[in-house]
Amino acid sequence: MKSRILFVGTLCLLFLIGCSKSEEPSFEDFFHAEMEKTKDEYGDEFDYDYSLVYTKVHTMNQHDDAIAIFTEHNPNGDQIFIAYLEKENGKWEWKQTRGAEFNDPVQWSAMNEEPYIYSGTLTDDSISHMFAGDEPAEIIEVEKGKRFWYAISDIKDVKVKAVKEDGTEENVEEIDEGRVKKVE
Repeated sequence: MKSRILFVGTLCLLFLIGCSKSEEPSFEDFFHAEMEKTKDEYGDEFDYDYSLVYTKVHTMNQHDDAIAIFTEHNPNGDQIFIAYLEKENGKWEWKQTRGAEFNDPVQWSAMNEEPYIYSGTLTDDSISHMFAGDEPAEIIEVEKGKRFWYAISDIKDVKVKAVKEDGTEENVEEIDEGRVKKVE
C-alpha cells in the first residue's frame, strides 16, 4: 500500500512539473510565427504568401540550429530563400537569409558570416551534383523543373562546381554574364 501511494505521488509530482514547465516553440512553430509577422507588415495592400519547402534541424555538429528553405510571393515577385537560425538561451534566433529567383543571372550566393552557406537555383535537369569547394550540396526539388541547392562550408570564398549526369564538371560563376546581356 505504501509503495502504491509513493508511486501515485511520484506520478502526480511529475505531472505537475511537466505542466509548470513552459514549452519553447518548436523550430517550425517559430518559423511560421515569424513569417506571419512579415505577412502582417505587408498588410492588405499586397497578397503576400509563403510556403515552407524544406527544413533541417541540427545542421552543424553539436549545434542547436536549423535551415529553412521557403518560397515567397512578395512585392518583388516570386522568390526562394534559405534561412539559417540558431537557438540561443533556449530561444530561436533568425541569423542569416539569402534569396534567389529562378532564371536570374545570379546563379548562386553565399552568406557573409559563418557558417558560410552557398546556395542557388537549378533549372538545368542535366546537373546531378553541386559543390561549394569540397562540400557536396543538398539539392531539393521545389517543383517540376525547379530545384534549389545549398552547401555549408567552413571556408569563405570557395569555387562552386556543377557536375552533370554524364560526369562532366564545370565551375559555376556567381553571375551568368550571358543572362545579364539578355536582360539588358
